[in-house]
Amino acid sequence: MSAYIIGHITVRNEDKWEEYRSRVPATLEPWRGEIVFRGSRNTVLAGSHDFTAAVVIRFPDHASVQGWYLSPAYQALIPLRREAADLVLVSYD
Repeated sequence: MSAYIIGHITVRNEDKWEEYRSRVPATLEPWRGEIVFRGSRNTVLAGSHDFTAAVVIRFPDHASVQGWYLSPAYQALIPLRREAADLVLVSYD
């Protein structure tokens, strides 16, 4: 069963964010992760949502999500991510 990560993002530093974004795909490959969608918020139709962008990443299963997130390759990017943006990542089965 596929598993997904949804990231809600507000970019604070465009240059650092672009660097982070450019480096993430290589960390996904060993875990067969695939970016399904990246986009900017258009309209909040119900409720409140302060984030300005989103990403959806598909993995083959939840174990792959955990493997990717805890991998040394991705963990090395987290300090750059923290400098670049406010981000909430949630995994779904």
